[in-house]
Amino acid sequence: MVLRTPTPSTWMQSLDVPSRLFGDVGGDDYELYEEDDEFVLTIDVPGFETDEIDLAWDDGVLNVAAEHVDEDRSRKKTYHRRFRFPKTIDDEAITAEYTNGVLEVRLPTAGTDVQGREIPLE
Repeated sequence: MVLRTPTPSTWMQSLDVPSRLFGDVGGDDYELYEEDDEFVLTIDVPGFETDEIDLAWDDGVLNVAAEHVDEDRSRKKTYHRRFRFPKTIDDEAITAEYTNGVLEVRLPTAGTDVQGREIPLE
């Protein structure tokens, strides 16, 4: 598993906003919550080896990608998802662990500021 910072890309590509967790929108292959000044993201991605999973952090967006090729069956299994976070993350302190098909990523916040602005209703 590699955590790397890629060159900037289009920020609108397939973004999953953490607030989607609190409604019925989105998939059920992940869980995201905030506790003790960090976000905890767990993703069910069974069938991959650690070296087949790539994690990348780019300006407030976590990119999770995995690819497994089964030569015997001529099959390819892929997973890709992007998550945007509403708070500033201490990107040097991000940790990840993959155990029994579950990827857990811990993203400590760097303060309590929320990115964006409030929009008044008229």
